[in-house]
Amino acid sequence: MENKNSLSIGVPAEMATGESRVAVTPETAKKLIAQGHSVRVQSGAGVAASVPDEAYAAAGATLVDAATAWGSDLVLKVRAPEAAEAALIKSGSTVVGMLEPFNAEGLQRLATAGAIGFALEAAPRTTRAQSMDVLSSQANIAGYKAVMLAADKYQRFFPMLMTAAGTVKAARVVILGVGVAGLQAIATAKRLGAVIEATDVRPSVKEQVESLGAKFIDVPFESQDEKDAAEGVGGYARPMPQSWLDRQKVEVAKRVALADIVITTALIPGRAAPVLVTEDMVKAMKPGAVIIDIAAGKGADGVGGNCPLTEANKTVIKHGVTIVGETNLPALVAADASALYARNVLDFLKLVINKEGALHIDLEDDIVAACLVTRDGAVVKK
Repeated sequence: MENKNSLSIGVPAEMATGESRVAVTPETAKKLIAQGHSVRVQSGAGVAASVPDEAYAAAGATLVDAATAWGSDLVLKVRAPEAAEAALIKSGSTVVGMLEPFNAEGLQRLATAGAIGFALEAAPRTTRAQSMDVLSSQANIAGYKAVMLAADKYQRFFPMLMTAAGTVKAARVVILGVGVAGLQAIATAKRLGAVIEATDVRPSVKEQVESLGAKFIDVPFESQDEKDAAEGVGGYARPMPQSWLDRQKVEVAKRVALADIVITTALIPGRAAPVLVTEDMVKAMKPGAVIIDIAAGKGADGVGGNCPLTEANKTVIKHGVTIVGETNLPALVAADASALYARNVLDFLKLVINKEGALHIDLEDDIVAACLVTRDGAVVKK
């Protein structure tokens, strides 16, 4: 039952190495079909996310090959198209996904193929955009999985245990960067019984850290200027003065030296990840300690992360410390990562598909305008 404006919506299988997520689940496919659209899923697209082809068919989707999925009016993706995928793009079609708004080469590839591109990571951090905030939904999963990997690599218990063979001390976990991933890492480590300390360049997150049962690494203010910066403006933290950041580094280094597990979560969109754990700090850590670097591969050299010794997509042992450089943690929790991502995508589509069921780009809408990256064969200048 196709209405006259019904769209063909394609869901190709992801080609990026290690990418197991899928942009549409049977739950969201059903909703799109109920709106009168046809959903065409590439056979096998959901298998790695625990969604067999039969589940899509049962939801009313059609199973197709890659060329047919890419030949749809609207293509829903997790990752930006690679060169081989770009060759399959139909000129005039619309591609929605995490298209890496700071990757000029990838955007140009999309523009040259004649696609209208919407990069979901570019959505503003506003209340209205929350339900489609892919960075938050996926960072939440990364924070959880980081702790699970740490527990797996760490050769001791997380909780304190009193046994007939004596007492085992609780693991000391230090979390650097308290955004969405950091908060979820605190909550997960707490459930496993660890003792947790956390820090952030925004002293205003102290209450959130404490509400989850962790201790905030406090760096006292020594001037009114430092105090004012910490309070921030309009809900946003102002950058803290260098004097305070220098004292914070000294405090953090002391805590890292005593830690069993360090989880670093500092990512800055469009810029290299900052160094939080130096080689000297790693040398001062205990043998058998574990670092999970969520920023792996995003460092200035494209290999390291918040620690320069991290190696993207590898687990290495340096100075007796195990450093995990997994670059795509959400893909290791593919089923839930896909379920949340697919809902983010579905919510975004409400802004670009009008009541008649046709694609419509309303540049007056701040979310649509922020996410639009390619149009009319060119990259949209911001």
